[in-house]
Amino acid sequence: MISKTTSLLGAALALALALTACGGGAGSAAPAATGSYDPDATIGIGSLYEPQNLDNTAGGGQGVTEAFNGNVYEGLFRLTDAGKVENLLATKSTAAPDGLTYTFRLRSGVKFHSGKPLTSADVKYSIERVVAGGSQSARKSQLQVIKSIETPDDSTVVVKLSDKSISLVYNLSYVWIVDSQAKDLTTSEDGTGPYTLGTWKRGSSLTLERFPGYWGTPAANKQVVFHYFTDATALNNALLTKAVDVVTSEQSPDALARFEGGKDYKVNNGQSTTKLLLAFNDRKAPFDKVGVRKAITSAIDDRKLLSSIWGRYGTLIGSMVPPSDPWYEDLTKVNPYDPALAKKELADAGYPNGFSFTLDTPNYDPHPTVATFVKSELAKVGITVTINVITADQWYTKVYKNHDFAATLQEHVNDRDVVWYGDPDFYWGYDNPQVTDWVKQAERSDTADGQTALLKKVNEQIAADAASDWLYLYPQIVVASTSLSGYPVNGLNSQFYAYGIKKAGAGG
Repeated sequence: MISKTTSLLGAALALALALTACGGGAGSAAPAATGSYDPDATIGIGSLYEPQNLDNTAGGGQGVTEAFNGNVYEGLFRLTDAGKVENLLATKSTAAPDGLTYTFRLRSGVKFHSGKPLTSADVKYSIERVVAGGSQSARKSQLQVIKSIETPDDSTVVVKLSDKSISLVYNLSYVWIVDSQAKDLTTSEDGTGPYTLGTWKRGSSLTLERFPGYWGTPAANKQVVFHYFTDATALNNALLTKAVDVVTSEQSPDALARFEGGKDYKVNNGQSTTKLLLAFNDRKAPFDKVGVRKAITSAIDDRKLLSSIWGRYGTLIGSMVPPSDPWYEDLTKVNPYDPALAKKELADAGYPNGFSFTLDTPNYDPHPTVATFVKSELAKVGITVTINVITADQWYTKVYKNHDFAATLQEHVNDRDVVWYGDPDFYWGYDNPQVTDWVKQAERSDTADGQTALLKKVNEQIAADAASDWLYLYPQIVVASTSLSGYPVNGLNSQFYAYGIKKAGAGG
């Protein structure tokens, strides 16, 4: 088993990539502890993902999402840890009958940390900075459907679309509402959330302080400190020595035995949205042939790979959709592990003697180990793999931007991202006009059921085409002291809501 030390599509790809009203509080979290808790506690959070900067439209990466999303910044809507969308800074949303105009009513009494009241002008500014030309927001492309934003009064926002978008409210849950007058958000903040930024010691820690002027339910703790580590062993040692209280995502499976079975720690096996892909460049021979892609998928023993890295944790998936997405189906049998079948598919595709290709591999775990495994498996069916290890920055330029690759290993952390297979210009170059049309139709759906039915078709078709090889779904393992309750366990899209975390007091 090996450990993962960073997540490129949480960082480098982010450089590119009926609702109810509610106040503070996590969506789906660890069970509430009995007894008293300390409202003035400091919660130590251990993480491997330090922000690149503090702005999620400027390449802040997975780390700034983990620390700031929902904690420092809030959106009109919130994606709960259970994957549901709830009203947050918006109390009401109304869609016109044609689906091209949405009207949002803002919550009253909300102030930014600077003391400035929230107005519709701030919402307009926040959305426009996400879709601006220089934005590196992961949701930029999905929000390009916005044609104009009007602010008829301080409490009303009217969004007009160029086409119907059933996912608009969901996509707006990714948009942080920032003070339109704030300066340099890469090193400072001005949000509306339950915490303000305390100190950020680069390479070490980031502290959040309870905001006394918060509009909703105050944070259940006085302060949280994200402690950053560069390797999983040091992170686990910090938890064992009580230097931190909780680890946001355990990346050293071998260490779990040290935390399981005792009274001091709880190991939570949540639902991940992080998929590990062997992504082909479907534009280039031989990967432009479905039979070749299917052969490679059937030649690799994904179960053996997953077990060798994660033991009993993690999930096999047969397509891009994790179980937490509404359109999930178990498609693991579409391209089963079967070396004999793989050889037949290669022969049928015109490659009875196999072929050679270069696999561009990010230089952080688990990719080098996975690349070696893939090379060994494919050699058994006559395919020769040359491994080319590259940095995250090189991957972003070579693979993501320039599409200069044959095949690559990569993680995709977001939920509901099967729609990227409807974009022929995306880095992997999958181009099926029927899939593109289904994705467009799904977004224009009048109902969630209609959207789900179409995206299930997309999911089934990309599996049938072996558009990529989805090796496995990462586990989401949160390890915490048993003195804690109220922490999130699923970590959808890398968010980690800290405001509901309680630490047992003397009587707890």
